[in-house]
Amino acid sequence: MKRILLILPVLLALCLPAGAQTPRKVTGTPMQYSVENGNDTIFRDTLEPAWVLPRGEGMSARDWRRYYKLVYNFNKVYPYALVGREMMAQVDSTIAADVTRRSERTRYIRDVERELLRLFESDIRSMTVTQGLVLLRLVDRECGLSAYEIIRTYEGGFAANFWQLVARLFSQNLKMRYNPSQGEDAQIEELCRIWDSGQWDNFYYSIFMEAPVKTVIKTRTLESEVRKKNR
Repeated sequence: MKRILLILPVLLALCLPAGAQTPRKVTGTPMQYSVENGNDTIFRDTLEPAWVLPRGEGMSARDWRRYYKLVYNFNKVYPYALVGREMMAQVDSTIAADVTRRSERTRYIRDVERELLRLFESDIRSMTVTQGLVLLRLVDRECGLSAYEIIRTYEGGFAANFWQLVARLFSQNLKMRYNPSQGEDAQIEELCRIWDSGQWDNFYYSIFMEAPVKTVIKTRTLESEVRKKNR
């Protein structure tokens, strides 16, 4: 069974008027250091391996600005993709366990869409165009389906073609697949690896010289249930 994803954020992101190098981490182990006064140690800390940024390694000023912006936008939207993955697993599990009829599946999907609208509409609409597009790439990464395929599967071919036309007006293509080995998708994939490794805060600080602003998502599970006719 194909996965159900965050259809609503995909559509809302499309409603917004619409460099190849990656950072490398120096290999090595953390180094202990201390500051001493005579026989007394007055300060002790640990130096983690440093991040070496691509600036100065062939990246133009324009490419650096784009990368700088990508890191900032990724920090904002990736938590939504992670929550979406959790909710997707919940929906898949619910359908597998409780859905016996197509009508039940249809009602359940509609209920999930309404709940997503209530939970995330204001957040998605506050995103910039570029943030919405980064979120689209992450949506594809998490579900293994292009935005076009998601809409066609759950909303029908007419809806998919309509939103593809809207995307084309903003020079976007809903059928384009996420490719972790090329272009900006490769940079996004590297950022995902840094985040998942637990090194994101250090990496972000090395670029902006300040701690990243955390995106807080209060709700990580859905309340929607499959509605049976006898309920």
